Amino acid sequence: MANLLSRWTESLSRTSKAAFAQIASVLGASEITNETWDDLEALLIQADLGLETANSVLDSLKRAARDNGLIHARDLSAALRDELRARLENPPALVFDSKPSIVLVVGVNGSGKTTTIAKLASRLKADGKSVLLGAADTFRAAATDQLQIWGERLNVEVIIGAPESDPGAVAFNAVQAGIARGTDIVLIDTAGRLHTRFNLMEELKKVHRVVGKAFPGAPHHVWLVLDATTGQNALQQARSFKQAVHVTGVILSKLDSSARGGMAFAIQRELGLPILFAGLGEKFDDLQPFNPDAFVDGILANQ
Repeated sequence: MANLLSRWTESLSRTSKAAFAQIASVLGASEITNETWDDLEALLIQADLGLETANSVLDSLKRAARDNGLIHARDLSAALRDELRARLENPPALVFDSKPSIVLVVGVNGSGKTTTIAKLASRLKADGKSVLLGAADTFRAAATDQLQIWGERLNVEVIIGAPESDPGAVAFNAVQAGIARGTDIVLIDTAGRLHTRFNLMEELKKVHRVVGKAFPGAPHHVWLVLDATTGQNALQQARSFKQAVHVTGVILSKLDSSARGGMAFAIQRELGLPILFAGLGEKFDDLQPFNPDAFVDGILANQ
């Protein structure tokens, strides 16, 4: 456990140093003044919490200072930690009641979606689940090749289609293969697409519908992979995907490469989506269930 917590701290070091380290100087030995609140507000926004979340945190801290008679800025440190932690939910237990359980994985180009799918497959296999992969990103040949390579390494079957073939057909075939083989979980990779491209989002909706025709009730989960390095830009992506295909959970990729991890708070406040997993590095076991306590401790490590 101690080793895992240290990995969170290490992976969040960029966010901690770039965004939250300056808060320590604001929360020093001086008395709380209007300037303290102004500086703290600016730093929380800079930390990619988003304007609404930053203002909400600030209002709560002001109430705590007033109700508890806090005079010195340093007394706000514990209150800040509590306020940030209160804004992150524990991820729900993942339930795979259906056999197979169909998981549609979506996200924009470059989010780390295909690699994340491989890490998910590895994790699920380690939990004793049988897994099948569907390579429905047919417009990027490298995505299919990449998924096949991961499949060979993990000894997991990958259902593919011809280059530029209909992604809905590949998704349909993957679901049918999962049913025929009695597979526990089918992970379907979809083409990375810009959330601003209407035609591509419509195509994603079609894949979602086709999966439901292949197996009524599917997909049982729709997981959105968000690149943590994109900060607040990820928020608009999440809104678009949630509206298009009813996203049920978020996976934060590249958290170890990001100085903008504060966007996790905005995702929960403004979208109400649970963060299921976080990518803490390149290795398979670096995809970890989201741990709100470790996350908050990691970003405040320099306090």
